[in-house]
Amino acid sequence: MPPVSSFAIDVPDTLLTRARAGRQDAFEQIYRWFERPVFTLALRICGDREEASDVVQDTMLKLFHHIGEFRGGSPFWGWLRQIAVNEALMRLRRNRRFDMEIAMDEDDLPQDHGSLPPAAADAALLQRALSALPAATRSVIWLYHAEGYTHEEIARLMQRTPSFSKSQLARGTRRLRTLLQIEEPSHA
Repeated sequence: MPPVSSFAIDVPDTLLTRARAGRQDAFEQIYRWFERPVFTLALRICGDREEASDVVQDTMLKLFHHIGEFRGGSPFWGWLRQIAVNEALMRLRRNRRFDMEIAMDEDDLPQDHGSLPPAAADAALLQRALSALPAATRSVIWLYHAEGYTHEEIARLMQRTPSFSKSQLARGTRRLRTLLQIEEPSHA
C-alpha cells in the first residue's frame, strides 16, 4: 500500500467553485490548508528553506492562474501536488543544482549535541542525512517513499528513465544507511 501523502486533504466542491469564481477568501483557505504540505515537499526536493518558500509561492501563483483548468475526476490535492513537484524540480534545474548521480564519498553528518526527545532526534538526524544527498537522489527517495510515486512516474517527472530512478533509490538508500549507521540486511 503506497504511503498517504500529506497532500491528501479533501477540498469541498463549494470551496473549489468559489476559488474558480475568483473569491479571495477561497484562495486564502486553500493556501492555508496546503502551505505546509507544499513547503515540506519542496524542502525535501530542494534541500533549502528559502528555495522551498519560493516553490510555495510559485505553486500558489500557478494555482491562482490555472484553477479553472482543474476539471475534477481526480482529487484536487493530487493536481496541486503535481504542480508543486513540477515547480520544485524546475527550480532545481534552473539553479543547476540537479546532481544526476549520487556522490559515493562518505562525508560524516554534522554532529548535534543538543538533547532532543528520541523521535525528534531521529527526525533531525534523518533530515541531516537527506540534506547530505545530491538533489536528484533526495528527490527520488522522497517522491518514492513519502509521496508514493512509481519509478515510471518519477522518470517522467525528472525527464529520465525508470532505471535512473531505481538506481538512485538503491544508491541513496545505501548512502542513508551509511550516514545513519544502519547495518545492511544480510542475504543468507
